[in-house]
Amino acid sequence: MSQFHGKFCWYDLMTTDCKAAEAFYRSVIGWDAKDSGVPGQTYTILSKGPAMVGGLMPIPEDAGDNGARPCWTGYIAVDDVDAYAERVTAAGGAVRRAPADIPGVLRFCVVADPHGAVFIIFHGFGEPASAPAAPGTPGHIGWHELHAGDRESAFAFYAGLFGWTKSEAIESPAGLYQTFATGGAPVGGMLTRMPQMPGPFWLYYFNVPALDAAMAAVTHGGGQILHGAMQVPGGSWIAQCLDPQGAMFAMVGPQR
Repeated sequence: MSQFHGKFCWYDLMTTDCKAAEAFYRSVIGWDAKDSGVPGQTYTILSKGPAMVGGLMPIPEDAGDNGARPCWTGYIAVDDVDAYAERVTAAGGAVRRAPADIPGVLRFCVVADPHGAVFIIFHGFGEPASAPAAPGTPGHIGWHELHAGDRESAFAFYAGLFGWTKSEAIESPAGLYQTFATGGAPVGGMLTRMPQMPGPFWLYYFNVPALDAAMAAVTHGGGQILHGAMQVPGGSWIAQCLDPQGAMFAMVGPQR
């Protein structure tokens, strides 16, 4: 089993205006952007320094026809995409897009947990990815948060698939917040979603050096602050936001 199995390793933004989204995230998060060079694919690689972090693409026509909205989606590495697609359905989840290859790059499958939160399982071809950045490194993903249909059964689903383990459980105004690890230090948390939230979803927190400046960049760039600034256990500061096209994301920093 590879060292990356069961871990989040990549993040995609599907959006309605790629150039505008690229400019926004360059300003807010400090990412560089360049075309992937994959033939027949409109796909922009987002990076911080030498490290590639994620990608940016237009919403596929078929997905748009089915009501897909701008959103971020995380990729979880697995050793066998087809076998794990079967395991997802056996555990009560669903396959949203059948396993397929991006030739020479990776094999992937778009899936959803039993309550409908979407993520992607993938297996990369060729050279293994570089070691993850140190925790808190600006421009990298600092936290993964599931607003679940039901916290306990959702955790059981992911733990059964990927071997995730529970870390600290924290009482919050929104209910019990269960942090989890994918092998090592905690990387995220799960809570039962608030009734006013849209359907269950994963929310990704991007590391920034200081939150107030990043929040100002969000509003200056045409985005919205939904919640924050708020200090969380451990001392970090967070804000939850919408980008100008309507994709939800969050930011986390060590200081205001």
